[in-house]
Amino acid sequence: MTDIQQRVTDSFNAQGLMVTIGARLVLVADGEVHVALPFSTTLSQQHGYLHAGATTSIVDSACGYAGLTKAPPGFEVVTAEFKINLMRPALGERFLAIGRVQSAGRLLTVCSGEVRAFPGAGEDYKVIALMQATIVNVRR
Repeated sequence: MTDIQQRVTDSFNAQGLMVTIGARLVLVADGEVHVALPFSTTLSQQHGYLHAGATTSIVDSACGYAGLTKAPPGFEVVTAEFKINLMRPALGERFLAIGRVQSAGRLLTVCSGEVRAFPGAGEDYKVIALMQATIVNVRR
């Protein structure tokens, strides 16, 4: 495991919310991070879809950690702002949030994210949400 993969993994594992909702880190690469979440009725809203709060949480983390892969040594990251489009009901057995760095600066990083819903084994996914986020590098 590379230093950045270890850094992201350690930080992700320290997030109580990700542990609570059952999310897990599945890919850490330069400028890209994937976070998986299985569907659970404990995370649903009144119509049985995955709640927008859970959807937003996993893609915010994916974007933030993608930003961390580009942060200078000695820095952590926090989200300054994001915009999310919830494009269709979050129906699926599992979900995958993908965060990608679009532009990394000294203090600010702009990321895009998407959440994919997988209805079942062997079925194609549908993109259910898109995010654009601004991530800020902060000294540890």
